[in-house]
Amino acid sequence: MTPQKSLSTRAWAELGLLALIWGGSFLSVHIALKEVPVLTSVAHRTGWAMLVLWGVVLAMRLPIPHDPRVWGAFLVMGLLNNVIPFALMAWGQLHIEVGLTSILNATTAVFGVIVAAIVFADERLSARKLVGVTLGFLGVATAIGLNQFANLDLRSVAQLAVLLGTLSYAFASAWARLTLSGLAPQVAAAGMLTGSTLIILPAALLIDGPIQFDLMAQTWGAILYYAVIATAGAYLLYYRVLGMAGSGNLMLVTLLIPPVSIVLGWAVLGEALSPRAYIGFALLALGMVVLDGWVWAWFRSAK
Repeated sequence: MTPQKSLSTRAWAELGLLALIWGGSFLSVHIALKEVPVLTSVAHRTGWAMLVLWGVVLAMRLPIPHDPRVWGAFLVMGLLNNVIPFALMAWGQLHIEVGLTSILNATTAVFGVIVAAIVFADERLSARKLVGVTLGFLGVATAIGLNQFANLDLRSVAQLAVLLGTLSYAFASAWARLTLSGLAPQVAAAGMLTGSTLIILPAALLIDGPIQFDLMAQTWGAILYYAVIATAGAYLLYYRVLGMAGSGNLMLVTLLIPPVSIVLGWAVLGEALSPRAYIGFALLALGMVVLDGWVWAWFRSAK
């Protein structure tokens, strides 16, 4: 039997840090979109992050791949993991509630586990994994508010756009493991963002027009956060966790992002946490424990 990928304590810690970083990205994207068009906001995100990461690669004197097949893989990865989901979700945030966007984004974990089970022998879809993902998703939905589902209309183009973005993330995670897992994380992330920028920059110039740089300070702050921290820095963690835990487990980060957003809303904006948020956190924690499998292993060993 093929050994199954699992989450170590270190992988869990880095997954939590990744969720904390990405948890603030919804707010920063929302701020930037008040002044910057959708495709231009994506171009800012991938372009500045690309420059930062190539700086890291050069500073560390890491070998740069020359194989055209690797650069082709970078283009595909950039399309699947950046261009498609960033653009669809940014546009979707203009038309639907942030809470609903977060719930829909959490389906990435579900799609990720399913896609990984189809593609990889060591990430098969077990009953435990299905139960854990389901509990985690219910926890996210409860923390944000189940009443949000009253607004869910699959005929809504914006909601479909967010769902398609999550599906693209799931395929990207599997593609990364198939084609980029042998590269240093810094090189893989820089190459992916180069592919993204080569695709999105011409599209932004064609559709949005020339990029404007005379932006408000808060807009630049939002751009720098989601480009440098939530993209360049986060993707270094992304590839590390991918190598340690596998693509299906990596997608579990999307179950942790909405609760982080709720806490940030309380801490930064003074928003009160409702009782349902704590219930949601409890369900989410239970789902994470089930997915990790240590309770089940302990139960079997105690019998």
